[in-house]
Amino acid sequence: MDNFLMRSLMFVPAHSDKLLLSASKSSADVLLLDIEDSVQPQRNKQIARDKVINYINDGLFRGRKVFPRINDRESGELLKDVTQLTLSGVTGFMYPKAKRGEDIYFFDKLLETVEFEKGFKKGTFKIIPLIETASAVMNVQEICTASDRVIAVAYGSEDFITDLGGIHDQEHVSLFTPRAMIAMGARASGVIPIDTVHVRVKDLEDLEVNLKLSVKLGYEGMLVLNPIELNLVHQYYTPSDEQVAHAQEILRSDKQAQEDGKGVAIINGKFIGPPFVAKAKKVLEKHKLANRLS
Repeated sequence: MDNFLMRSLMFVPAHSDKLLLSASKSSADVLLLDIEDSVQPQRNKQIARDKVINYINDGLFRGRKVFPRINDRESGELLKDVTQLTLSGVTGFMYPKAKRGEDIYFFDKLLETVEFEKGFKKGTFKIIPLIETASAVMNVQEICTASDRVIAVAYGSEDFITDLGGIHDQEHVSLFTPRAMIAMGARASGVIPIDTVHVRVKDLEDLEVNLKLSVKLGYEGMLVLNPIELNLVHQYYTPSDEQVAHAQEILRSDKQAQEDGKGVAIINGKFIGPPFVAKAKKVLEKHKLANRLS
């Protein structure tokens, strides 16, 4: 997962030439080329698949992380999605409406079969499950560990609130508990937690409030609906110069303490134990990755 920078995962309705072209020029870390909810009526789904294939074959997404959001196993569209879109230039797939680990295991085996038939190495295509129901939140660790292909898990809040029968309040209080549970489940399973979309896309002040909370909860990225959100999203999920400098100081002090036989370093009166050192290493790894891929 070291090569996966996932600060922003932007949805792009794949039946729209205008939006596909715009996405190809955007700074989003991951492009979620949507074949599912935003592609209606149903006849547009084949149009969307054809456009994804053409754009990839024409090289418009060369060098980009491309994850089509395919349709779920009960849709009648999944087999067409997988057989047509497993091609070079596609990194993996976002799998929607995963309710339990069995859904991801099923999808893993489907991908394995198609990889064998097409001559791809087993495990070529990665999976990002989308957590959109109450049962999925309760089964998040099971979903995260159902396949080695799972590199991240994302929260889909609007479908979740509908399934819950709750209300998405302006303060986002109703989203807090599942947000925390998904982040913890992902981290416990060693995969990247991706926060839910910000539905009021033009309210950048509210987006910033959400980003501050998201970072505190341990999220590493966010689902994005509009390119105007990208700069702010990247700002919050990329280590700042101050954070990088502090991390470097922690590692220098820790190394010096070990050499001096002191065991634990002290910076500004604070003991720098193993958790601080581990966090500092993660900050510098993320900083290095962001610089390499920017």
